[in-house]
Amino acid sequence: MPTFFPLWVVITHFLNLFFLLLLARSGLEVLSAFPKLYWHDDCPPGREWARFSKKMYGADSRRMWSSLDEEESWSPLIALPGRKNLGLGRHWHFLTVQFWILTGIVYVVLVFVTGYWHYLIPTHWSIVPDSIRAVGTYLHFQIPAKIPGQPFEPAQKLAYFLVIFVLAPFQIATGAAMSPSVLARFPRYGKLFGGKQGARSLHFLGLCAFGVFTVVHVFMVIVHGVPDEFTKIVLADPGGNRTFALALGLAGLFAVLLFHVIISWFSLRYRRRTQRLLGWVVDPFEKVISRAFRSRQRWRRSDISPYHRVNGYPPTDDDYERMAATGFADYRLAVGGLVTRPVTLSLTQLRDLGTQRQIVKHNCIQGWTAVAEWGGVPLSALMDHVGVAPEARHVVFYAMDDKGLTEGEGRYGYFYGTIPLHLAGNPQTILALDMNGAPLPVAHGAPVRLRIETQLGFKMVKWITAIEFVVDTADIGMGMGGWREDQQFYANAAGI
Repeated sequence: MPTFFPLWVVITHFLNLFFLLLLARSGLEVLSAFPKLYWHDDCPPGREWARFSKKMYGADSRRMWSSLDEEESWSPLIALPGRKNLGLGRHWHFLTVQFWILTGIVYVVLVFVTGYWHYLIPTHWSIVPDSIRAVGTYLHFQIPAKIPGQPFEPAQKLAYFLVIFVLAPFQIATGAAMSPSVLARFPRYGKLFGGKQGARSLHFLGLCAFGVFTVVHVFMVIVHGVPDEFTKIVLADPGGNRTFALALGLAGLFAVLLFHVIISWFSLRYRRRTQRLLGWVVDPFEKVISRAFRSRQRWRRSDISPYHRVNGYPPTDDDYERMAATGFADYRLAVGGLVTRPVTLSLTQLRDLGTQRQIVKHNCIQGWTAVAEWGGVPLSALMDHVGVAPEARHVVFYAMDDKGLTEGEGRYGYFYGTIPLHLAGNPQTILALDMNGAPLPVAHGAPVRLRIETQLGFKMVKWITAIEFVVDTADIGMGMGGWREDQQFYANAAGI
């Protein structure tokens, strides 16, 4: 049998604490963008089972509202980095989760290679009644006896087993079930958790379970004696110097706290630099996910959501309102850049390129979902029509909405988005002209919007006025690949 507290347990224990706190705070930042939890993917307003906001909106509200109005600004004391920074919160979350999973893999491998699994994995169902008796002993203000030859009493062993081999994998599984790329490629996987909203709710409850475990775990350390427990988990030596172990342990906790203060300040003070630094690790991972999967969604008409949220407000200028009043009869879509046949197309000419319909699930970056039927022109058909040059690598979609007028909050400029050429050719990437069997509504992007069913909603540009094929996007806007990427520090790839 291995020693009770080997050094590798000490190291992975500290790393787990370090990464879990990062995941919890960045996860709360993500939650603040849509602080409501549902069990059904329709997300009907007012039917959430949990709401962490005083704001309330209804499907029949007289005043137009957007899901952006539901976002909350949470304090940096709890969220990373806080203050409505969803893009940076996602960067921190997806950076951390990679190292947390890697730490977990190393830990589990060492658990089995060294034989440490004997201390963590119950081999008989008697662990359940024994654990209940151990809890009863604690409730009588006594400390239960340890399992002979092992470092833990029954309740501890069962709790560690559940956290390491059940709760942690469960969090990974529910996290994957919130990825639009994963759900588009494997629709049945999401159904295991009741859909994305079920996975989102379960993921939150998993976070709560980690929180409860941490509180109880710390309390048990106090009950068993802080100096004794610190010598074991800090020095990997039950007989070590208690004073030194306590000082070293507290110094480690202070270092973690100081690190969080620094990264919160840095992320809020230098948001572009944070986006670039974290993106160096996160972006390749997101791009691989986005490229690897193609949508295979085939929802039924009965799955269509009775209410479909919108993110953002339509253009407010006179030209757009005049076009909308005439059913966009005068609308023209300009397509150019690296093409052999630049064109300007009316809606009728667009439809003549061919149409397809698809019932798919929309995944907003804020967290809400809805199912709708979209009809329109496959982007691949338009690409064939204009003859895209071999050197083209990206597609740029320019929109008619001036965000300085429709959103404010210090942000400005006309909306635009870009996607790599390989996404443009996917079977379910279309220029949508219809929604649920009717002409595309103004609120949802009329007269033309983009649909890419493996990506988050912010990549699906609405109110499109022009399309350009380019080699690079560095000279467009602020060079980050899209208006949200420029102004709100989102990642350019949006498959998770």
